[in-house]
Amino acid sequence: MLRPMPYPVFDDVIHEPHRLRICAMLVPSTGTEFATVRDEMGLSDSALSKHLKTLSERGYTRLERTVRDGHQVTTVVLTEAGREALCGHVAELQRMARIVGNDRRSDLRSR
Repeated sequence: MLRPMPYPVFDDVIHEPHRLRICAMLVPSTGTEFATVRDEMGLSDSALSKHLKTLSERGYTRLERTVRDGHQVTTVVLTEAGREALCGHVAELQRMARIVGNDRRSDLRSR
């Protein structure tokens, strides 16, 4: 089923560069191990935890803890609210880029 296009909304929580990258990384998966996110982002455990806490407080991510081979594994999941917020934020950035692009093209034509 096709989803409707997101309404463009600037989201100051997602806009922070690490959080934007974290959310984008989580989109194609049903969950990504904490260690994988940490390594891909190049963050320490504590820095990633702070970003995930901020995202979780907004309901954008959640942590799922399971035991695998006797070890606790933490998986980071992008929630439906997080997916919608990310898509809306990206739509707003695209809208802003079109405005800037149109303005630049009109400046070039007037020279």
